[in-house]
Amino acid sequence: MTSTPSNLRSPLAHARGLGSAKDGTEHWWSQRLTAIALVPLTIWFVFGVIRHLGADYAAFHAWIKSPFSAVMMILVAVVTFHHAQAGLQVVIEDYIHSEWRKLAALIAVKFLSFALALACVLAVAKIFIGA
Repeated sequence: MTSTPSNLRSPLAHARGLGSAKDGTEHWWSQRLTAIALVPLTIWFVFGVIRHLGADYAAFHAWIKSPFSAVMMILVAVVTFHHAQAGLQVVIEDYIHSEWRKLAALIAVKFLSFALALACVLAVAKIFIGA
């Protein structure tokens, strides 16, 4: 039996044990779906804000207080921060090579994204409930 020269072996032989390829497509699809969802949400948000330019506090408050606007605002916040977190995760994974720095950055980005989304949701909920 003859052995195959190392330069003719499959590249898969070198890739064993270097991680799973199972999460990549899920992450890619999540990124694309949030991007698609952000198109109508952003258009709604921008037109809503433009429509209320020059309006007083009471008019803007009444707009946010309506059930449809409150739900849409919450969706804008949650989808925006999820999309941003997923995008930053890819950048961190691609450009930070030190494992401990990569892990620290990923944890910080996830925590910050969650905290900011939660703050937005609570602010909208407070206006909606009237507390």
